[in-house]
Amino acid sequence: MTKNNIKELSIQVNLNGLSFCILNRTNNTISFLKSISFDHRLTPHNVLNQLKSELSSNPVFSDEFNDVIIIHQNELSTLVPQKLYSENHKADYLKFNSKILRTDFIATDEIAINNSVNIYVPYVNVNNFIFETFGAFVYKHASTLLIDTLMQGIDSKDTTKVAVNVNETSIDVIVLSDTQLKLVNSFSYTTKEDFIYYILFVFEQLTLNVETDEVVLLGQVDKDNELYQILYTYVRHITFLDPEYKYKFSDEVNKNKLHNHYLILNSF
Repeated sequence: MTKNNIKELSIQVNLNGLSFCILNRTNNTISFLKSISFDHRLTPHNVLNQLKSELSSNPVFSDEFNDVIIIHQNELSTLVPQKLYSENHKADYLKFNSKILRTDFIATDEIAINNSVNIYVPYVNVNNFIFETFGAFVYKHASTLLIDTLMQGIDSKDTTKVAVNVNETSIDVIVLSDTQLKLVNSFSYTTKEDFIYYILFVFEQLTLNVETDEVVLLGQVDKDNELYQILYTYVRHITFLDPEYKYKFSDEVNKNKLHNHYLILNSF
């Protein structure tokens, strides 16, 4: 690799799919962007097999990369204020709202913007494979990126915004009010009725108003989607997150519906 061709690779890992993004730092251009959805939720073992297959079959991944970033997206995470966090008790925090095994490896991300620690279980088999393939790399939990980027990118001064990141079978809900993080949680859903139930449940628990408080959508959802249609039935104000990216996009990258790729595009 030369100084004229500095590249970074980001991979988002979910039991329902994979996403890949390559940033050429030299010309500040996103040169590759791809998402793969599985027909059903896989095991971590089978997800790794899918990852291996994709990396070996696509020549874009044969390049050398200056940096590699892995985004672990699962429901096995919890947020703790920095002042209350103790390294010796990280498993205790996590087991309150996640089913974990005694053998699970537990990782942490520090989130400076709100002085908190995100405690989570990464896909260790994926981490091991990435290290064997690319060498040293960085990994984070998806909710870490969401909290950090949304708190910086959404203006919630004197207002409340409910950000909903939509995945194939789960949603991440982050509530920002008067520049403060009020809630972060993940919910699994099977039907559109499940989807709207959890969003309205959040509104009820935080005494929000469906007539005035805004829902901001990102991830795998569009206006022609049944999830959007049912949400529009109950919530008055809905927008799609459409940030101004600091990158250029190559001609090979589909620039439509970039909100579908919000998480991975904000990982660099």
